[in-house]
Amino acid sequence: MPTVVIDGTSIAYTDTGAPAARPDAATIVFGHGLLFGGWMFRSQIDALRANYRCVTLDWRGQGDTPPTADGYDMETLTGDAVGVIRTLGIGPVHWVGLSMGGFIGQRLAARHGQLLRSLTLLDTSAEAEEPDKIGEYKRLALAWRLVGGGPILHKITPHMFGPRFRADPANADLLDEWATRLRGRSRRAVREAVLGVADRLPVDHEIPAITMPTLVVVGADDIATPPARSERLADLIPSARLHTLADCGHSSSIEQPAAITALLREFLAEIDHTRI
Repeated sequence: MPTVVIDGTSIAYTDTGAPAARPDAATIVFGHGLLFGGWMFRSQIDALRANYRCVTLDWRGQGDTPPTADGYDMETLTGDAVGVIRTLGIGPVHWVGLSMGGFIGQRLAARHGQLLRSLTLLDTSAEAEEPDKIGEYKRLALAWRLVGGGPILHKITPHMFGPRFRADPANADLLDEWATRLRGRSRRAVREAVLGVADRLPVDHEIPAITMPTLVVVGADDIATPPARSERLADLIPSARLHTLADCGHSSSIEQPAAITALLREFLAEIDHTRI
């Protein structure tokens, strides 16, 4: 993957480039969730790249971005995102963020609104982590650091994927791919990324200032960031629209790729006044 250096840190990204038929097309930037990489949006990119320039970036120590000594907190990662957008010269962009990517998307929208054309928030929250989950996540992160993912993967998977997705044998290859990719990452970096999410500060006091069009989507079976949190998001952001996906857990872009793509098509077409 190509990389861009932001404040001395190498950030991996992908870029489809502008569509041949639409050299002035708007850009969508996809921000992935914790324990994933930009690859989790490949279905949406395959469907939308004919009409949009599609960019992904991998957060520190995840995907193809190497580990760093520090900087796994949401504020630093927001700075990384700002740097990528500015360095590539692609703003204002449509930001699509899932979970961790949504934490960062909210900060971008509230603090750097000139860089965004729209905001899509998938399975995410504006609040700090729930107190009872902080301890659980930190224990799992420490166990991952000490013994790796094999012994505890069964405890993590239900947080990432809904029960219907996990139970369907047709999804076994995708679950295996996710697990294989995750086990290939630095143990220390995985732990630091989890701690960055667990210790994140709330931004619910900032997001009422968001002015760009906003779409909020959540899986009805999401236990990591339950639907009530997305409902609060939609209530706090002026004119945000909310959509709940039945039979879907935390990783909606993977669990229900066609539904997410359809929602994005409709939402972005309204903003860009295009027929796609």
